[in-house]
Amino acid sequence: MAGGSDKAVYAAIAGNSVVMLAKFGAFFVSGSPGMLGEGIHSMADVGNQALLALGIRKSSQEPEEGFPYGFHRDRYIWALISAVGIFFLGCGVTVYHGVSSFLHPHEVDESNIGLVVGVLIFSLVVEGWTLWVAWKAVNAARGDIPMLRFIRTTSDPMASAVLLEDGAAVLGVIMAGCGVVLTHFTHEPRFDAAFTILIGLLLGGIAIALIRRNRALLLGERPRVEMVDRIVEILKEQPEVEKLHEVKMVVLGSGALRLAADVDFDGRAIARVCLKDDDLAALKASWETDEQMQQWLEEFGEKVVEELGDSIDRIESELVEKVPQLSHVDLEAE
Repeated sequence: MAGGSDKAVYAAIAGNSVVMLAKFGAFFVSGSPGMLGEGIHSMADVGNQALLALGIRKSSQEPEEGFPYGFHRDRYIWALISAVGIFFLGCGVTVYHGVSSFLHPHEVDESNIGLVVGVLIFSLVVEGWTLWVAWKAVNAARGDIPMLRFIRTTSDPMASAVLLEDGAAVLGVIMAGCGVVLTHFTHEPRFDAAFTILIGLLLGGIAIALIRRNRALLLGERPRVEMVDRIVEILKEQPEVEKLHEVKMVVLGSGALRLAADVDFDGRAIARVCLKDDDLAALKASWETDEQMQQWLEEFGEKVVEELGDSIDRIESELVEKVPQLSHVDLEAE
C-alpha cells in the first residue's frame, strides 16, 4: 500500500498545483466568488498533500535509540495536521468568503463566463485524473474489504486522504460550475455564493472524518478483528502453548503491527522435547548418588529454560512469516 499511497500523494500535488494557478487566474479576471473558493480549495489541497508527503518521508526513518519502535506514526501526525489545515483553511476561509459574498453580493460580470467555464472544465479533467490515481491505489490495497469500510479502518491514511480530498475537489468543481451557470442565467450572484458555502461545508465534513481517523491511529488502535483472530489461531496451534491469558495488538503504522501476549507454556511439552534424545533407563542407572541426580536435574532445568527461549523465538519467527505486518512481537511466559 505504501508505494501506491506515495504515488497518489505526489500525483495529487502536481495536479492540484496546476489547477490552483488556473483557478486563481480565473478569479482575478472574473471576480467570481465561486472561483475564489475553488482556488482556496486547491491551495489547501496542495498544502495538505505536501504535509502528507512529508509524513511519508519521515515515517520511513529507521528506528534509533530514542525511538526503538521507529517512526511509523509520523504519518498520522502529519496527516492529522493536514486534516486540521483542511478544516480551518479549506472549510473556514471558503465558508467565510461564501457567506460574505452572499450577504454582500457583487455585480455579475458576464464578459468572462467563457474563461471561467473553461477553467472549470480543465480543473475537472486534471482533478479527475488525480482522483483516478488515488482510487487505483486504494482499490489495490483494500482487497475484498468494501471501499467505505476500508477508508474507515485503513492503517494508511495517506491514499484514503487523497482519495477523499480529490473526490471533494471533483465534486467542488461541479458545484462551482452549477453556481456559475445559475448566476449566468438568473443574474443572481447569490447562487455562486451559496455553492461556495456548500463547497466549504463539504471540506469541513471530510476534515472531521480524517481528524477522527488519525486520532484513533495515534492513540494506538487495534487492527481489524480478522487480523487479531488469525494471530490468536496461529498461537493456539503451537504445541508449546497451553493457554493464552491476554493478547494485545496495536497499529504502529502503515503495514506495521505490534503484538504483546501473555502465554501459559506447556512445561510438559517442552520437557518432552528436552528428553527426546535421552535414554531414561540409562540415566536412572547412572545416578549413583543424590549429588549426581541433583546435578543432572540442574542441567536439565537449564535445558528447559533454553528450550523455552528457542520455542519463543520459533513462534515469533513463524508469526512474522505468516503475518508480515508484525514488526514487533513480545511473548511473555506466565
